[in-house]
Amino acid sequence: MTTATLTKTAPRAKPRDLYEVDGEVLRYHLHRGQTRAWDSKARFPFVIAGSQSGKTTFGPLWLKREMDERGAGDYLAVAPTYPLLQKKVLPELRRFFITHLRWGEYKAADRMLILDGGKITLFLGHAADPDSLESATAKAAWLDECGQNKFPLTSWEAIQRRLAIHQGRALGTTTPYNLGWLKTQVYDRWVAGDKDYHVINFRSIDNPMFPRAEYERARRTLPGWKFAMFFKGLFTRPAGMIYDSFDFERHVIDPFEIPDTWNRYGGLDFGGVNTAALCFVEHPDTGMLYLTDEYLAGGRTAKEHADKLIPWKVGYWVGGSKSEGQWRQEFSAAGLPVQAPLISDVEVGIDRVYGVHKTGKLLVFRTCEKYIDEKGRYARELGPDGEPTEKIEDKNSFHLQDAERYILGRIRGNEGSGADLVAWA
Repeated sequence: MTTATLTKTAPRAKPRDLYEVDGEVLRYHLHRGQTRAWDSKARFPFVIAGSQSGKTTFGPLWLKREMDERGAGDYLAVAPTYPLLQKKVLPELRRFFITHLRWGEYKAADRMLILDGGKITLFLGHAADPDSLESATAKAAWLDECGQNKFPLTSWEAIQRRLAIHQGRALGTTTPYNLGWLKTQVYDRWVAGDKDYHVINFRSIDNPMFPRAEYERARRTLPGWKFAMFFKGLFTRPAGMIYDSFDFERHVIDPFEIPDTWNRYGGLDFGGVNTAALCFVEHPDTGMLYLTDEYLAGGRTAKEHADKLIPWKVGYWVGGSKSEGQWRQEFSAAGLPVQAPLISDVEVGIDRVYGVHKTGKLLVFRTCEKYIDEKGRYARELGPDGEPTEKIEDKNSFHLQDAERYILGRIRGNEGSGADLVAWA
């Protein structure tokens, strides 16, 4: 299939198939929002739009154009999880490339599409499996539902590494779900004028296939934040966000040189897959805390982790749950003494951190990007009524938040009541 033509659909025009094959001609019928994404020249265009607005169906068409322009090689299609890969991304790719274009075949055992007579390999990956994102030197990538909690900043960074050699483009298609990296690393950079990024926003109703009556019903019945995010594709502070006291504009600052005389405190969260660490420094006169450094790594011994952290020159480390004494012994033996946390209850620890944010006594260097990403995604699960429950969504994924909770729970009292710094152990 070598020839493609593009039809731009007027708003609320009569619904028609997004693409059709007529002999050797492939015709696209894009609505206005999709057309803006198609016309984008940015290296990283991100379609951040309402549900059922035509985001996922657009992805394969965009990938096909990249393949036509860049030629033989490897490409990536990525979803947040394996179930979403199987349920949404793979069916769209097979329908477009194999059923309609008859351009190749799907190799289920290898999780890839072999296209154009074997010249092109389209690898399928998901953010929950970092290894699946490190398997190719890709020429372009499509990221579907990359705004979900299960699509962390580390996965976006891995994809950029896969694209680096060819300076490949990446298309993101998603509804906004939180205030994580999609907001801070993509949307905010676009707003600031970074030409590498282009955010294309449109509503569910901008898709001619989406019923207007359903859009209006959602407007009448849903909470304002949910309608804005899921039907208008706009960022807003969602219900269930645990640290809604954290102000991404006011509490994030540019780094500055820290005097050697300031006290340094470290928080640790242990794990074989992910060990996390944070460094906080304290202004000796004001008591203001600054988060200056972050660390998140796996596949290393306790000694290897300690060797990375000792140069921080932290004078006091707190880490792990009460039961993780063996981890603390391993780190201590490696030259990094670690104290047990003062607070064992997760909710009490969260309250301590919440109070520090609310009183503005902690500022974060904007270079701590993984921490900021986690802060925007850390939330409680919503119940059937749409209200937050006590359960933390994907609790075991937020290692930096746990590290923060351990250390602040030890060195700070209840900030909301104005308590002073607790004594060192």
